[in-house]
Amino acid sequence: MQSTPAPTPPARRAAAALVAVLLAACCLCAGLFTAPAAKADDWRDKEYWLADSGITKAWEVSKGAGVKVAVIDSGIDAQHPDLKGVVTGGYDASGSGQPDGQKSVGSKPEHGTLVATMLAGRGHQPASPSPSPSPSPGPAGTPPDGIMGVAPEAQLLSVSTWLGSPNPSGKSDQDQIPEAVRWAVDNGAKVINISLGSTTPQWPQSWDAAFLYAEQKDVVIVAAAGNRVGGNTQVGAPATIPGVLTVAGLDRKNTASVDASSQGISIGVAAPAENLVGGLPGGSYAEWAGTSGSTPIVAGVAALIRSKWPDMSAEQVINRIVSTAKDAGAPGKDPLYGYGILNAEAALKAEVPEVSVNPLGTIAEWIRVHRRGNAAPATPLPSATPVPSAAPTLPEATVPAAKAPSQRDSAIGAAVVIGFAALFVAIIAAAAFQLRRASRNPALAREDPDTGVVERVDLPRERHVTDQRPS
Repeated sequence: MQSTPAPTPPARRAAAALVAVLLAACCLCAGLFTAPAAKADDWRDKEYWLADSGITKAWEVSKGAGVKVAVIDSGIDAQHPDLKGVVTGGYDASGSGQPDGQKSVGSKPEHGTLVATMLAGRGHQPASPSPSPSPSPGPAGTPPDGIMGVAPEAQLLSVSTWLGSPNPSGKSDQDQIPEAVRWAVDNGAKVINISLGSTTPQWPQSWDAAFLYAEQKDVVIVAAAGNRVGGNTQVGAPATIPGVLTVAGLDRKNTASVDASSQGISIGVAAPAENLVGGLPGGSYAEWAGTSGSTPIVAGVAALIRSKWPDMSAEQVINRIVSTAKDAGAPGKDPLYGYGILNAEAALKAEVPEVSVNPLGTIAEWIRVHRRGNAAPATPLPSATPVPSAAPTLPEATVPAAKAPSQRDSAIGAAVVIGFAALFVAIIAAAAFQLRRASRNPALAREDPDTGVVERVDLPRERHVTDQRPS
């Protein structure tokens, strides 16, 4: 991605407003369809991706126990029957006055609950006239009714943002997104799900330090590639940030979705994006589509891996997902499928060589190269609103974004130029002085024809002093 000059303040304000609108426009790509009253297990039957993407087989290895996944979205209804006991903390980055992050806000208030149920839903026991033992979820027993997420034993942190309509608090996406990322990292998230996107590949410079901080703290960030029906003809930020695992969308035939996906060189893997189902605030369900739904499928697989191998680095987790994906489209990595189609079973069971770098890049290196001479401002701290579930600490990033390359490099460069200029002037002055002395007393000076050195001969003291003439 090419860096762009910092816009003037009016342009920056206009860009911020545009991004805020587009973030919400890309949340749901193909509309939301609520169905007439139906049994909850009827919705379970529609979760075709659990088998097709190898997730039920991956459950033989891990179900995500012990891993916290932060959902940066419009808030999660933790009272949904399929999310009881799943949401263990939260924070309101929107500043709209609901500190636990579990109130649905913004222009798409249902969005966060849809994402959460697909990521870590646990289903629920059907009502019955007499008590009965609770069956365990998964292939080993009779599954409960409702939505089963990809990582049904993971815990969720709900980080609410207000996007797509005027925010009562006045906070823009430039403030909310980095604040949300920082809070999630500091409150134990090992995976962050961002099912939000924009139609521009550039991101505000105010986001740099937060994504750098997550990278330094070994957190896997999974983001949606965006949807053509929502205006994303190419991948938009934050899915373009180096190091982020970007998810493209597939139709039911496992081909790149026309409407419910996008394209771009930052795509890492593709997952189902059409005919999805999820839970709605208040306990109901809905059908939906888009990479907003593909993202929690992949984020859930990342949680399965981090549960199985708690010490595995974020780079290794991402590499395990992309290197085990089934190649599709043009051979190798391509702008429609990335490395290929998600294969959760292989990601949990295959032998995968270790890597030392993230195959999708690093935000630290991007900042060093592209933010030279243009230091990013500090990430805003959250408001003073108390957070009952987990108090944010939000220290500054250990490596301030772009500070070193922008100021130090330019200072060193200027010093080197000035030093060479001063040296050059000194050499010329010394040579001129010697030539004047030689012209006054030719007998006491001579030039070596091979080296070009003018040698002064001081006969009484028999001492030699040499000065280099510039070539």
